[in-house]
Amino acid sequence: MTKMNLRIHVAPVGFETDRIVLSAKKRRADRVYLMVHQNPSQDKAGHFIRKAQDTLKKENIEVVIEPHDRLDLFEIIKSIKQIIVKEEGNNIYVNLASGSKIQAIAGMMACMMFNEKKNVFPFYVEAKEYTGFKKQEISTGIKELIDLPSYEIQKPEQKHIDALKLISENDGRLTKKMMAELADNGGLISVNAEKENYSQARFASLDKNIIQPLLVRWKFIEEEKIGRTRWIKMTQEGQNAAKFLI
Repeated sequence: MTKMNLRIHVAPVGFETDRIVLSAKKRRADRVYLMVHQNPSQDKAGHFIRKAQDTLKKENIEVVIEPHDRLDLFEIIKSIKQIIVKEEGNNIYVNLASGSKIQAIAGMMACMMFNEKKNVFPFYVEAKEYTGFKKQEISTGIKELIDLPSYEIQKPEQKHIDALKLISENDGRLTKKMMAELADNGGLISVNAEKENYSQARFASLDKNIIQPLLVRWKFIEEEKIGRTRWIKMTQEGQNAAKFLI
């Protein structure tokens, strides 16, 4: 018997519910992740969260509340990535219409970066009517569901992500010597050299396979020499990427 993939919807909650609920109903969603702000006291969409949750449950659609920082692009990407990983094997549909612009941007970026299984599909929902926002829903009904292409955005190889994690776990800064030892012990580099040349060969392998890609291609790190010691530290780009890659 062939196993059926579940239909998973991911929908940020703004000041409306129809574009969440009706699209989930029309696409026969099995489970909907409602993305809500992590601090309820600061989330003005509380009424719409409760309404969407109650309406979906009446349609026998499972609801999962997914808290995140709705103002942080990288945290939103991370939250959607975690759902994609959790729902591996199912078909995942990311609603780009129901939340804020920053949530829509993050949703599209997540679809483009974490779609190795080709099971993540972004879509946009055109409302039937837009009402404005005066303590009521900003749109009602749905006119059309528009599937969007999900082009791939390249991301670092796993060994580079693992190396970035090593730096992050050491306060974002560590000596090149320590980096070489950690990368070697963690299997991120391979060193084929005799004992007397091992240290030099390890540095060469670290430079070629880890440092240069992170430094030149991704600009996630920078090197700094203080006295006789060389330090590797994360750039702002590296800190941002670490939020959702690690």
